[in-house]
Amino acid sequence: MVQNNIKLSSGYEMPVVDMGVWRAGSSVQNLVVEAVKLGYRHFDCAADYKNEKEVGAGLAKAIRKGMVKREDVFITTKLWNSDHKHVRAACEDSLKNLQLEYLDLYLIHFPVAIRHTGVGKTDSPTGEDGVLDINVTVSLETVWHHMEELVDAGLVRSIGISNYDIFLTRDCLAYSKIKHAVNQIETHPYFQRGDLVKFCRKHGIAVTAHTPLGGGSANTEWFNSVSAIDDPVLKEIGAKYGKSPAQVALRWGTFSTGRFLCLRGRCPAILLHHSEDIHSFSALAALL
Repeated sequence: MVQNNIKLSSGYEMPVVDMGVWRAGSSVQNLVVEAVKLGYRHFDCAADYKNEKEVGAGLAKAIRKGMVKREDVFITTKLWNSDHKHVRAACEDSLKNLQLEYLDLYLIHFPVAIRHTGVGKTDSPTGEDGVLDINVTVSLETVWHHMEELVDAGLVRSIGISNYDIFLTRDCLAYSKIKHAVNQIETHPYFQRGDLVKFCRKHGIAVTAHTPLGGGSANTEWFNSVSAIDDPVLKEIGAKYGKSPAQVALRWGTFSTGRFLCLRGRCPAILLHHSEDIHSFSALAALL
């Protein structure tokens, strides 16, 4: 697997394609080792995925076996909503779980603070009325300045945001001392978010797509629409150029519109098949 990198506004390089571990389950330790073997060098984690310890064990095993060095991998994880008043403690907890001395990228998972339930506990508590118990005493600006302190302390190399719309992204630029290097959002052929992507590119913010193949089964269950890999238009384009529908969607997302990919799944080999050879798929550009 050939990894392409981009340089972030922080000055550090980030591999374009990463493997996300959401819903990867308890078998993620072996999955990480297998992914490293196949050439993955960027892993997208989060405290809320509840498997940082397993990811850390997998990384430690791969490093111990000499498959990779720490400086060769790029590790992303995320601050959960209930820890917005406990940024450093939450970061240190993630570092401990991942068996790392520093994070390559730390993101604010969602632009909302909820009631704190304890560092390491990624609950989403509700009030007596059954509504999410939002904490209105902490601002996103305050949270961001605590994120900046992590960079100053050497715990994190790059910081960023996730699931921020164009207005929140603009606001973060206004109050930041250290610019957010990344905005990780939902974006795919069904939900393109062109204005937000263009805004981020204009201001030197990398956009990573956490669902580059669309909503998957959620499309059918919630929206009564097909998954991107079953879309007849993508199938037709893929058949014409000898590519899979997934490769068409990824080529659209990454190399034609400036998004970078977070692939998720329980089989690294399948993810590798989806992402391989899309670099040379230049014929698609004429269709966009």
